[in-house]
Amino acid sequence: VFPDKAYVSLEDLEMRSFATEDPKGFLALYPNGAILDEVQRVPTLFSYLQGLVDNKKEMGMFILTGSQQFGLLSEISQSLAGRVAFIKLLPFSISELVRAGRLPEDFKDVLYQGFYPPIYDRNLSPSVWLENYVRTYVERDVRQMIQVRDLAAFQKFVKMCAARIGQLLNLSSLGNDCGISHNTASAWISILQASYVITLLEPHHENFNKRVVKASKLYFYDPGLAAWLLGIQNPEQLAFHSHRGALFESMVIGEVIKTGYNRGRDARIAFWRDRTGNELDLVLEKGRHLVPVEIKSSKTINTDYFQILSKWSKWAGKRAGTPHLIYGGDQEQNRSAAHVLPWFKTEKIVPAAG
Repeated sequence: VFPDKAYVSLEDLEMRSFATEDPKGFLALYPNGAILDEVQRVPTLFSYLQGLVDNKKEMGMFILTGSQQFGLLSEISQSLAGRVAFIKLLPFSISELVRAGRLPEDFKDVLYQGFYPPIYDRNLSPSVWLENYVRTYVERDVRQMIQVRDLAAFQKFVKMCAARIGQLLNLSSLGNDCGISHNTASAWISILQASYVITLLEPHHENFNKRVVKASKLYFYDPGLAAWLLGIQNPEQLAFHSHRGALFESMVIGEVIKTGYNRGRDARIAFWRDRTGNELDLVLEKGRHLVPVEIKSSKTINTDYFQILSKWSKWAGKRAGTPHLIYGGDQEQNRSAAHVLPWFKTEKIVPAAG
């Protein structure tokens, strides 16, 4: 993206030592700016960057990146407030893999592999890479964030979250199953959110004269990570796995969020569910309209899928946008009941940038 920028990784011990001991001398090497990777490794740099940016008054001189966002964000908020723009880079999106010619044909393979870049650009085994990712995440990032005395309990907690993917979040129940308090469960959920492991989909606030639920639904940004935590060992297991539908739903919701971020905006999405069991997987705000979306992993379209879309559109009245069904098949169809999209065209429901 920035081919003319010099690149330096502060994981390199020599460069890190240079930047730590002589920050002015280090930055003088890059009068036109640079990409500073893993910049949170040298927190003293931020104060010197502040002075340099203020003097130069040149936009976009330095690209600051880091895989551990907690140290990065805390330093930026202290030293570079008002001088930076944030770009959230989640794992690859479906549309990015399509453009790269790397998207598997069957969504079961995608649910198993997930979207983390090393699995694709290094052709690594998903199970091997994800196992090491979880271990380093828990042992490095979590230790830096909070004082978790029992790392095994936290690992169990993450796995129990995967078992609840696509379900309403009940912190008391989750805490009881893991042997921790409600408050601890709440704190650990916040950690998983802040590190972009999970996302909580909030219920839509409009009730249309219905009593609606107020609890959030739990999803993982990466279905491959959730599948690994569930003990899924190959794509074939997903053909009849009890979590197949929830993993597929999580993948689609993650794609909507990633597409929004990649277009420079937060996707304004929610789910809708009333007390009598009527539930809509996704409500997406497009201007004044609310677009209802139903998500089904089946490769065959069943007319029953359109029932909730029709009901909800009637309840929403003039605010209802074009209903959409996203399914596990490969045909895009314009039906009277809804616009049907295959899973690999999910990005089409997200508003364009601008």
